[in-house]
Amino acid sequence: MIHRSTKDIAAILRDGTAIDQAIERAGYAVVRRHRQLALPLVLWQDGRVVEVPPDSVPIPDDDTPPSMERA
Repeated sequence: MIHRSTKDIAAILRDGTAIDQAIERAGYAVVRRHRQLALPLVLWQDGRVVEVPPDSVPIPDDDTPPSMERA
């Protein structure tokens, strides 16, 4: 038997907050992984592609996005 979620997907898409938070957490995970592997991050900056040391990108200590820290 398939269990379907009762979440209103249309409402989640309209609001966008959950999506924004998921993208932000994914970005933090990428930075952490690059730090573990000692690989530079490749970013778009000032109209150019640049390599940036992963330690130069600030991230919180946990997976809580800055927008969620204050309530």
